[in-house]
Amino acid sequence: MPFIIETCTAQHIGDRDEQQDRVGLFTHPAHKGALLAVVADGMGGHTGGALAAEQVIHSAKTNFQSNALAAGEIQSILAASINDAHAGIKLSRYTSEQDPHSTACLLVLHQGRADWAHCGDSRVYHFRSGELVARSCDHSHVMNLVKQGYLTEAQAETHPQKNLLISCLGDTDDPKIEFGSATPLFDGDSFLLCTDGLWAYFSDQELGRVLSEFPVRQAAEILVNTARDRASRHGDNCSFAIVRLKAIVEEKVVPPWKRSAAK
Repeated sequence: MPFIIETCTAQHIGDRDEQQDRVGLFTHPAHKGALLAVVADGMGGHTGGALAAEQVIHSAKTNFQSNALAAGEIQSILAASINDAHAGIKLSRYTSEQDPHSTACLLVLHQGRADWAHCGDSRVYHFRSGELVARSCDHSHVMNLVKQGYLTEAQAETHPQKNLLISCLGDTDDPKIEFGSATPLFDGDSFLLCTDGLWAYFSDQELGRVLSEFPVRQAAEILVNTARDRASRHGDNCSFAIVRLKAIVEEKVVPPWKRSAAK
């Protein structure tokens, strides 16, 4: 089934002094319809986080656009993007006095399927007609407690250590990378990649409803404005990318002689 791919990116600095998130959407030079979405949440003072997030965007774009996207290789491209960014961020520590780190989440649409990867607590959501199909699992201390049964997800949302990551790019250890995929894709499928400056203020149901009921640009505006209202002047950087699929309805052309016969 052919699709129109509707996309939008949005950012807000929140109540921080600097925007350290980065977001990007990229097409492939040789594959029509192939799309890469990337979101990164940089961490590190005095532009260190911004530089780390920029490294994620650069590595993802380079790996995506320089590969042939052969069948079965997308996951390797996603992993290489994150690992290359991790190496670049670590190297930058030796040339500056900064301590840069970043999260990363990447999504590739190609040949009727979606593949994604993430490290840290920036999230990938997959909704179908507003209903949650899949959501990436944060690499955080509280999410580990949820997995072990010590906390519920509701308790994790208000836990004082909810922003403590157990894996990110630029850390001493190699990044923990987790993957997801969806195939086949359907009319109404939506993907949201976002930093915690967005998802912290919404339930999964709210996100799915907004993405399902509004055009992508209007949905982005609603999400930003609602996050700002709920942050009550204590908001983090907020960045996200929306990717939505809309089926192309082919109109059947009736030949002139059949039109005459039908009258």
